[in-house]
Amino acid sequence: MPEPQLLVLDPHGSDEHAEQRALRARGPATLVDILGVTAWSVSDPALLKQLLTSPHVSKDARAHWPGYADALATWPLALWVAVDNMFTAYGSDHRRLRRLIAPAFSARRVTAMKADIEALADGLLDRLDTVPDGAVVDLREELAARLPIAVIGRLMGVPDEQAGEFRTLVNNVFDTTLSADEAAKNTATVYGLLAELIAAKRARPADDMTSLLIATRDEEGDGSRLTDAELRDTLLLMISAGYETTVNVIDQAVFSLLTDPAQLAHVRAGRCSWEDVVEETLRHEPAVKHLPLRYALRDIPLPDGRTIRAGEAILASYAAANRHPDWHGETADTFDATRPGKEHLAFGHGVHFCLGAPLARLEVATALRRLFERFPEIGLAVPAEELGPLPTLISNGHVSLPVRLRPARPS
Repeated sequence: MPEPQLLVLDPHGSDEHAEQRALRARGPATLVDILGVTAWSVSDPALLKQLLTSPHVSKDARAHWPGYADALATWPLALWVAVDNMFTAYGSDHRRLRRLIAPAFSARRVTAMKADIEALADGLLDRLDTVPDGAVVDLREELAARLPIAVIGRLMGVPDEQAGEFRTLVNNVFDTTLSADEAAKNTATVYGLLAELIAAKRARPADDMTSLLIATRDEEGDGSRLTDAELRDTLLLMISAGYETTVNVIDQAVFSLLTDPAQLAHVRAGRCSWEDVVEETLRHEPAVKHLPLRYALRDIPLPDGRTIRAGEAILASYAAANRHPDWHGETADTFDATRPGKEHLAFGHGVHFCLGAPLARLEVATALRRLFERFPEIGLAVPAEELGPLPTLISNGHVSLPVRLRPARPS
């Protein structure tokens, strides 16, 4: 079967849903252009699950992607394939890194964070409670972004005065409108900040993830301990995943509830829970639309007769797969928190399933519960169609989320 003309993914993410429909219309997988790199975008959920768990698909670009050297030199997303952590590890290396890092996200640690997350959310809402009736507030900035960076900062032991800088740098990592030079400068800056954090925690260890990972780096025996690069890049992965994904899910969940009051009524009437809202948001508007990259270790035949050749890159197109009608039927494009089946790929699948998923779910559910309890009259301050998407083909959120927490009262 001949491959249709290459589909160029929009780096600005201007019309993500139209792009997702175009991907699905081209079959289970199709060749796309990602800022100059060609890859197979996989939007069929069954095929995507198969590839995400296949031993014949790798995330190690150094070992398994012939295009690695060229991408490292010229591709704006070079960091995404060059980092040395679980995100790019394959086989035994991935198992080693996951075993070393998993204790930092143990059920005990996540449970212990619950009270802190509630207190942080309440503190942010206390600030918002001082806003005059009828005033417009950017809820993405004031809640959706501030809560995750505070939580991951506290978990990792990031000083409060550095949290804002880390947040800006992580935003830039996900911005696919940056040039290769701009992206490289951002990488150098974030690596410098991480080096400062590692040095500070090595000198003064504390009860935080960074200190735990440093101890793992310095004390683990039998040749399995973290290298310096793995330590640094693991911290980058934890900050990036812990912040960027959670802010977008809070943003999208609030947006969905405010644009469809019937969904909010379902929660208030007990027909579904805040946890149901979280899962449907993850399905309907996952935090990550496309996740670069994976690589075929051998020729992989596709259901429609085409073949992903050994060495070719693969793009997991989670957002398109999550709304596939073969998975969720005719209502796949509809947000419905009462939907009986909310299965999704928002946190990945198989051995690369996100270790931080329980923490993210807890943060989003807490933020939603506290927000709508405190401000039951909250509403969007502008028409929904005026909200602009983030300038990225990876991350899925709005540039801002202007709301009125309370309507203006007569003076």
